[in-house]
Amino acid sequence: MKNAILASLAIGASAVCVAAAHADTYPSKPITIVVPTAAAGSTDIMARLVGEQLQQALGQPVVVDNKPGASGNIGTEAVARAAPDGYTLLMQYSGYHVGNPALFPQIRWKTSDFAPIALVMRAPHVIAVSGTLPATNLKELIAHGQKNSKGLFYASSGNGSIQHIAGEMFARQAKVPATHVPYKGAGPVVVDLISGQVDMFITTPPSVIGQVQAGKIKALAYAGAKRHPSMPNVPTATEAGLPGYEVESWFALFAPARTPPAVIARLTAQIKSIVESEAYKKKVEDQGAFAAYMDPPTLAKFVDQETAMWSKVVKDGNIKAD
Repeated sequence: MKNAILASLAIGASAVCVAAAHADTYPSKPITIVVPTAAAGSTDIMARLVGEQLQQALGQPVVVDNKPGASGNIGTEAVARAAPDGYTLLMQYSGYHVGNPALFPQIRWKTSDFAPIALVMRAPHVIAVSGTLPATNLKELIAHGQKNSKGLFYASSGNGSIQHIAGEMFARQAKVPATHVPYKGAGPVVVDLISGQVDMFITTPPSVIGQVQAGKIKALAYAGAKRHPSMPNVPTATEAGLPGYEVESWFALFAPARTPPAVIARLTAQIKSIVESEAYKKKVEDQGAFAAYMDPPTLAKFVDQETAMWSKVVKDGNIKAD
């Protein structure tokens, strides 16, 4: 028995030494940030913005790997099953992280499969419509949807995304018939929104702000408590005639659970420095969003709160993953 205990202690001490040595040399090879959506959406934009600066700080290449599909579950599960060594990370969109567990009870991952690293951005949504749609403000959009026999066709980056839930909330509050059209990310949605294949996209500003500024997409309302500095002429939904309609997404970096704490700490310190820099804040604000940092314990608590809140929204609204 004594020998067994000593052997166990020796194994434990060895594991600690290996983990410490790993942390001391981390990173010693390229890091991959998995994005569970197609390119050109907000999650992808954030991964590339953070990844570029993280690469400079750590001195190793940071590669963005888009793994879209199944409403974000393909990419998210891939990271949940990855080696917990700090070389495979997840840039996650809140709609997938805290919405999917309520909408897809069969998914093969859970929030506890991830170690929080840091929150990097918060973004109230914007109600964007095709430039071909005969509506120049929110009241005209609602009237158009009510008069049109087919209602409105609204897009999302996938079943269960906050864009999906936001569309359902909009349809119910505005009393407009609406049909959900899911995509594999915001990038493909924008292409079809410009051409008029879909009518409306309630999404985070980074996905559409460039096209709004180019006049190809119309931003009718900002679903936040106040207007955003990058879109001063876009009223809040409340100002535009839909009182209390507020929808916010957030984006955060995660690692697989059981990633060495020292590795998480190194990544967190670098992300904190990036997110709190004036250059980063300016870039995010230019995208119509807000730079926001949370450390791992705060982010873990926030995830639990958000999961409970969105689960209630889904249940109370009887929202289904089409």
